[in-house]
Amino acid sequence: MSQHTAVPVLSEEVRDALAEQRPVVALESTILAHGLPRPRNLQVGLELESIVRSEGAVPATVAVLDGVPYAGLDKAQLERIANGDGVRKLGHRDLAPAMAAGATGATTVSATAFLAARAGLRVFATGGLGGVHRDWARAQDESADLSLLARTRITVVCAGVKSILDVPATLQRLETLGVGVLGFGTERFPGFYLSSSGEPVDWTVHRPQEVAGVMAAQDALGGPGSALLVANPVPEADQLDPDLHDRVLARALAECRERGITGQAVTPFLLDFLVRATGGASLEANLAAVRGNVRLGARIAAAWAAW
Repeated sequence: MSQHTAVPVLSEEVRDALAEQRPVVALESTILAHGLPRPRNLQVGLELESIVRSEGAVPATVAVLDGVPYAGLDKAQLERIANGDGVRKLGHRDLAPAMAAGATGATTVSATAFLAARAGLRVFATGGLGGVHRDWARAQDESADLSLLARTRITVVCAGVKSILDVPATLQRLETLGVGVLGFGTERFPGFYLSSSGEPVDWTVHRPQEVAGVMAAQDALGGPGSALLVANPVPEADQLDPDLHDRVLARALAECRERGITGQAVTPFLLDFLVRATGGASLEANLAAVRGNVRLGARIAAAWAAW
């Protein structure tokens, strides 16, 4: 018999909440291990869990520790992900090797969505999704997030896709894959650091209960088990200055080409360039977006639990 019987392992708090049909929100762990400097990363991890609890829901931060996937971490486990050395970055394709090798890793959007859905969680809040890269015609570089979400029944609250990507192409790809997109209080798809990417969304909702209604309709329809994206813009007061964003991103993309940076190295390079060139303003906009998404995710989870 395989030793990997319960995947993921649920914390007692998450297990009890699911058994009692109380709201639970999945949270990714890559932002803690790879997205923020220490010690701020742990502070943010605890803050995001606190936001979920303040809305009456239970947080389920997802990660892999010593080869064991978890949904719901205690403080010591959160500290390991935030402060441990050699914490890997795990997409969903990396989960099986990580389990077999006994590795410790933080989960990206794709791995978190996969494990959360396996655990029976329906709502996942994150920052921005991956998508189609700007040089797709040459490199055919596309995030694994998109294809995983096309076959995973979970509602993902996000601030759009990272603005370093090709946003129109990503939206086209989501349409091709059959992944539903709702603008929350907006008719424009958010731009991660920016409230608007300028691209329209087909459907707009204004209340968490409306999102729960769409989730229920997904289930009633049956069909492919695809995700539902709730695109929640960062408040305009907290967004990165759009002119600064465009200017810095153009420089970052030019330097990326000059250095010949390709593949998985592109996103971390561009995001780091933006943080440095904006004096940390892009990081603050990112965190404002994540906080808003986590709060909305908790409210959607509550509406879903009450449906």
